[in-house]
Amino acid sequence: MLSQPWYHGNITRSTAEDLLSKAARDGSFLLRDSESIQGAYALCVLYQNCVYTYRILPNEERKLSVQASEGVPIRFFVVLADLVEAYYSPNMGLVTHLQFPVQKEEEPEEEPDPVTYPPQLPPRNFSAVLPANDSKESHVGESRYPEQACASLTETYLQRLQHCMMSSSLPEEHQKSIQDYFLNSLCIDAEQVQNGNPNLPHLKKLIMGICKHLNSEISRTLPTLEAFQRTLDQQLSPGIGRLRSQVGFSSGWWYLSSVKSESLGLTTKMFLKVDVESGKIFFKKSKDGPEDKFFVHNKILQLVKSQKVGKLVIVVETEKEKTIRKEFIFDDTKKREGFCQLLQQMKNKHSDKPEPDMITVFVGTWNMGNASPPHQIASWFQCKGQGKTRDDTTNHIPHDIYVIGTQEDPLGEKEWMDTLKNALRGTTNISFKQIAIQTLWNIRIVVLAKPEHENRISHIFSDSVKTGIANALGNKGAVGVSFMFNGTSFGFVNSHLTSGSEKKIRRNQNYVSILRFLNLGDKKLNPFDITHRFTHLFWLGDLNYRIDMPSTEAENIVTKIKQQQYQELLCRDQLTMERGEGKVFLHYDEEDITFAPTYRFERDTRERYAYTKAKATGTKYNLPSWCDRVLRKSYPLAHVSCQSYGCTNDIMSSDHSPVFATFEVGVASQFVSKQGKLPPGQGGIKFMNCIATLMTKSKTKFFIEYHSTCLEKFVKSSEGENQEHSDGSIKVRFGNQLIPIISDPEYLLDQHILLCIKSTDCDESYGEGCVALRAAENSYTEFQVALTHHGEQTGSLTGGIQLRTSEGKQTEKLYDEVKCFYLLFGRFGLTNASDITNPNYMGVGYKSGCVTDKGWSYSMPPRSSSGGGGGAAGHMGKDQTHGNMSPKRSGYDGNSVRSPTGKTSDNVGEDGKPTEMFDNPLYGSMGKPAGGRGAGATGVGGAGAGGGAKDHLTPPDPIFSFSKPCDPDSERPPVPTPRNRSYTCSETKPQAPASTGTAASLHQQSYTKNPVKPSRSEGGTVLMANRPPLPFKSRPGQVDATPTKPRDYRDTAELPSKPRPPRPIQPLPKEGETQVHVM
Repeated sequence: MLSQPWYHGNITRSTAEDLLSKAARDGSFLLRDSESIQGAYALCVLYQNCVYTYRILPNEERKLSVQASEGVPIRFFVVLADLVEAYYSPNMGLVTHLQFPVQKEEEPEEEPDPVTYPPQLPPRNFSAVLPANDSKESHVGESRYPEQACASLTETYLQRLQHCMMSSSLPEEHQKSIQDYFLNSLCIDAEQVQNGNPNLPHLKKLIMGICKHLNSEISRTLPTLEAFQRTLDQQLSPGIGRLRSQVGFSSGWWYLSSVKSESLGLTTKMFLKVDVESGKIFFKKSKDGPEDKFFVHNKILQLVKSQKVGKLVIVVETEKEKTIRKEFIFDDTKKREGFCQLLQQMKNKHSDKPEPDMITVFVGTWNMGNASPPHQIASWFQCKGQGKTRDDTTNHIPHDIYVIGTQEDPLGEKEWMDTLKNALRGTTNISFKQIAIQTLWNIRIVVLAKPEHENRISHIFSDSVKTGIANALGNKGAVGVSFMFNGTSFGFVNSHLTSGSEKKIRRNQNYVSILRFLNLGDKKLNPFDITHRFTHLFWLGDLNYRIDMPSTEAENIVTKIKQQQYQELLCRDQLTMERGEGKVFLHYDEEDITFAPTYRFERDTRERYAYTKAKATGTKYNLPSWCDRVLRKSYPLAHVSCQSYGCTNDIMSSDHSPVFATFEVGVASQFVSKQGKLPPGQGGIKFMNCIATLMTKSKTKFFIEYHSTCLEKFVKSSEGENQEHSDGSIKVRFGNQLIPIISDPEYLLDQHILLCIKSTDCDESYGEGCVALRAAENSYTEFQVALTHHGEQTGSLTGGIQLRTSEGKQTEKLYDEVKCFYLLFGRFGLTNASDITNPNYMGVGYKSGCVTDKGWSYSMPPRSSSGGGGGAAGHMGKDQTHGNMSPKRSGYDGNSVRSPTGKTSDNVGEDGKPTEMFDNPLYGSMGKPAGGRGAGATGVGGAGAGGGAKDHLTPPDPIFSFSKPCDPDSERPPVPTPRNRSYTCSETKPQAPASTGTAASLHQQSYTKNPVKPSRSEGGTVLMANRPPLPFKSRPGQVDATPTKPRDYRDTAELPSKPRPPRPIQPLPKEGETQVHVM
C-alpha cells in the first residue's frame, strides 16, 4: 500500500487538515493512521471547506470497515485499496463520495550522517525477529506481520513443541490446542504486539482452555505449598507469595476478599488491620481469628499506587532484612486511598523521618565523540567551569538525583555506570543507587539517586525512539526515563538530533517524532504526549541546532566568543529562533546561556574551535554552536528553580564540552501527611462556562476529558455547543463538576487537572492543557490555558474554576519559606523588590476573586532580554519559568557567572544594583497594591483572561463554600513553619568551610542546635557563605530586626571581581502588539 498516493502514514491530524485545505476541492481525501487507536486508520474528506474524519477499524478477522452514518449498512474489506475504491461511489454514508486523492508531499532526500553501528545482540522478543522495514510505522492494507516471518515463527515453535512432546507426555487435547494456536493464531497475536496491544487474546484463550480444571487441584495443593514455603523461608517461584488482593471496608477493618496469587490466580480470603496507636499492620485469614503476621511501621518501606484502578503494592522489610512486595486490588480507588491515608497516618505518628518537599536534581549532557572519557570527570558533577555555576563552598554537597545523558558513547552500560558511580563517590562520599539506564545504539541515559530515596521512587519506565534515516536507524533518536518521586512525576529525555547547519527542519521533525512516539509515564494518560504527562519534564542532549550565520563569518564568531559577546550570537541561534516561532519546544524554558559554545572544539584543548572539516565534496563548515542544551517544562504553580547552567573547561576528550544544569524542585507527598485524623467532608472541583477556541477545519462535535490523580477515574463532559467564527476557529462551551477522592487541602492543593478536548467522531485529541488546583485555593478563579497537541498550539481554553475542600490548612513548604524570606527582606528595604510575578506554564493566567494571581502569557513580549532569549519573545526569559515561584537571583545569591579564564562576576543589574526580587504569587505583590500591575494571557482565539473571558463567566456557585476566607491584607506573607528537607548520610562527611562575618553571626542566631551537613535539597535553609538566613518566626508585639547585608568574600582582593557585561535594554512592544492587564 505504500504506492497508493492517498496514504500518508502517521502524519498528524493538523497536517492532514493543512493538506486538504491546500487541495481546496470538495471530495478531496487522504488516509492516515489513527492517533487514538493502534491499528486503525482515519479517512479525512474535504467538503465545503470543512474536514470530515471517519475511522476505519479492523475487526477480529482483520477486515476493515468505515464508521459512517447511521442506517448505512456496514461493509467489510480485506485491504484498504478495495475500501477506497468502493467509496468513490456516492451514497455510501460519507458527507460526499471520494473524488480527488491528495498525494503525499515529497520529502527531500537526506544526506546520510556517518553511522556507527551498534554491536549485534541476540533477539529478546517477538519484535526482534521481524524484518527491519516492519517498524512502528507499519504499512497499510496488507498484513503487518509478513507471511515469510510468520511461517518461520510457526515452524520454529512447532519444532520446539515436537521436541517437548518427546520428553514428556501431554494430554492429547492439550497437544491439539497448542498446535492449532501455533498454526492459526500465533501470527495474529504477534501482529497485535507489533501494533502496541500486549494482551495476546488468542494465547489467553488457549491458556484458559488448558487450565479450566486447574482451580480445584490448586485448592487442594496450595496450603501444602504455602507451608513448605514458610518452612524454607523463600519463594518457590517468582509468583508464589506475591499476593494481589481485592479489598473492602467493614466495621473499622480492612476486609480483603479474593486474595490472588499472581502466578496461579487462586482466590482466598484475608483481613487486614491497621492499628495507628501501636504502629502495626496485621494480616489475618479470618476476621475473628488470630493474627498470622504483622509488620511494624518502620518495616513498611513503600506504598506504590499502581496505574491499574484499585491496585496497591506494599513493600515491607522482613526480619532477615529482605524486602517483599505485597500486591492488593481494592474494589475502587476511594477505598484504596482511604487505606493508604490510614497507613500514612500511622507512619507519621511514629516515624522520625519526615518526607522532603524539595529536592535538587543534577542534569548533565555530553556528546562523548566516540572517545573514552578521561579519568577525572568530577568537575562536571560539581558544576565547575563556565556559565552560571555554584559557589565553591557548596561543591561537596550532593544532589538528590543525578541524570546523565550521553551521545556517541563508546562504553558499555556496566563500564559507564561504574565510571559514574566512582566519580560521584569520590566527590560526595555516597554510593548512589541505580534507578534506571536506557540505551539506543550510542545514545544513553542514566538515573542515579541517593540511597535514602530508593523507596520514594516508583513507576519507573524507559523507552527509546529512532529518528535516523527513514526513522529506522538508531544513530539519531532519543532515550527516556520516567518515574514517580513520592507524589511527583518526573520525565527525562536525552536526544541526539540530526546534524548539519542546514537541517533545522529535519531536527524539528525529529523533535515531533520523539514527542509522539516516546512512551513514558502513566499509560492511562494516552491522550497526552510526554509534554503533559509529568509534573516536571527535562529535555537534554545534543540537539544539534547551530548558529545560523554564513561560513564566511567563522573568524568573526570566534572573535565574539573570545570577547564573551554571546548575545549577538544567541540571537542567531537556530533553537532560539525556532522556539520563538513556536515550531519546537513550545512553552519549554531554558536558563540564560552565559557560557561559550560547546561545539566544535579541537580535541584535547578548549582554546581552539575546529570549524572546518575536509570532505570528498569539499570543505564543510561546523561553526561554533550551542549544540548541547537542557530545557525544562513543569505544571503550573509547581516549584522549580534553576541553580546552575554551564559547561566544563577541563574535560577535553571530545569535540563537545559536557553541559550541566541543576534545579531545586518541589515534590509532593502522594498521601496526606497530617498527624491527626483526616477531616470529613466531600470536596468539589467545578469548571464553569469553559470556552475552548480551536483552530481547526474539522466538522465535528467536541467534549472534554479530565484526568488527574485526585480523581477516581477520568471524567468525560457532555457534548459541547459549537459556534463557528469567521476567522476559521470554532468556539465550544463546556461546564463540569468533579468529585476528588480526597478533599483535604494538604493533598488537593498539590494536584493538577489535565484537560483534553476530543472529537466525538474519531475520539482524537484537538488540544491538551493543564490547570493547577492551587490557583483556586482561596476563591473563585478565572483561568486561561493554551491548548497544544503534538507540540503545536491548537487553541485556548478560558473559564472559571471553583474549589471546595474540607477544613484544614496546608502545611507550609520549604520553598515557601525561602520565598517568604526574600519577600520580607525586600519589604524592609534590603533590596529593590519588584513586581515580577509567577510566569505560568502553557500560557495559563489566573485571576482570583480576592487575590489576583497575575498570569503570564507566552504570547506576550519578554520582560527582559535574556542570554537565551534573542528573538524568542517570551519563551526564553530566564525567569519565565512555568510554575517557578521562588526567587532565582538576588543580591544574596551565591551563583556566579564565570568566564573561560575562571574569574567571577557578581550578579548585578544594568545600573549596578542587585538584581530583581520575586513576589510570591500565592500571596500577592510585596511591592505593589493587590490591584496593581498584572499581565493577562492572549489566547489563540484572541480572547484574553482579563478581557473576553470576563464577559461570559457567571458568578461563582453559592453552594461552594471555602475552608479559608480571603485575607484582606493580601500583601502580608504567612509566617513560615519548619518543614522537611532531605539530609545527606555520607560514608565520610567532609568538613564544610566555616562562614565568617555577619553571615556567621546570623547563622548562630538562627540555629542553636548542632549543625547537620545538608544536601542540596536544603537549598535556602542552612546558611552558607552564599545563602541568606531564614527569617525569624514573627512574634506578637515584637518588631523584626532588619539584618544587614552579609559580607561577600568575592569583594575582597583574594578573588577580584569582573564586572558583568551590561544587559541589552528591554525593547518596547512593537506597533500592533498589545499587553492585556488582569485587574
